[in-house]
Amino acid sequence: MISRRDAPQWVKEAGRAATRAGGRLTSGARMLPDFLMVGTQRGGTTSLFRALAAHPATVQPNFHKGVHYFDVNYPRGLPWYRGHFPVRSLAERRVAAEMDGAAPLAFESAGYYMHHPLAPERIARDLPGVKLIVLLRDPVVRTYSAHKHELARGFETEPFERALDLEPERLAGEVEKIRADPAYVSHGHRHHAYLDRSQYADQIERLFELFGRDRVLVEYAEDFFAEPEPCYASILDFLGLPQWRPASFEQHNARPGSPLPDALQRRLADHFAPYDDKLAALLGAEPAWRR
Repeated sequence: MISRRDAPQWVKEAGRAATRAGGRLTSGARMLPDFLMVGTQRGGTTSLFRALAAHPATVQPNFHKGVHYFDVNYPRGLPWYRGHFPVRSLAERRVAAEMDGAAPLAFESAGYYMHHPLAPERIARDLPGVKLIVLLRDPVVRTYSAHKHELARGFETEPFERALDLEPERLAGEVEKIRADPAYVSHGHRHHAYLDRSQYADQIERLFELFGRDRVLVEYAEDFFAEPEPCYASILDFLGLPQWRPASFEQHNARPGSPLPDALQRRLADHFAPYDDKLAALLGAEPAWRR
């Protein structure tokens, strides 16, 4: 049997269209997320998402890893968003059959949620009580990986160093435009914010202010890939899920390529040093890439 993940693209698109149509009609009976993976892009989120989606007590959106409601689809409205998730009674029945006594927790993952100027406030307003998982990665590595990712997707045409030089110009005024028009989707802010997305401290601080530290869990890709079991177990504890582990932990969406030149490595390390200092002070410990 072909899995949903491995189905041809046309099958996925047809399934998504049918799901959206049916979901709107039955949105009142459907779940909303109990937790969200909010970032960061190119931070190992796909690997962690799949490990969490394998847990018998979690449910994910139909045909989606992330719905991108709170960042780029917010004008569609909450019933549209809810329509992407399973019917609660069916999820409860399935989870009860697989893990006696457990209640289903719905979730999705969108790496832009943490960085988007309006998404955290929207989440706090629409999902009271939701928990957030943040998976961070060495900002130097993430920044370089993000550029390779955008090149491969066709959203970037400039070489890496040139893209870094262009970033201030590309992002100038974009946050203000997003705040002024909730329907505005900024191509530059979404696809060309290589440095800005990797300046984690201010983003984490905003999440703490909106949700409280007890509802935000910060983990590191370096820890998850080096020793996935304890990292995974701590996430399950945070979510109140029964302890369980998948058959294996796999790394997904890695983008091999040429190594970062030493001069650019130093440039980025110097750039991120004060932001990493602030992150360490905020979290009370050095991030994984500085241990």
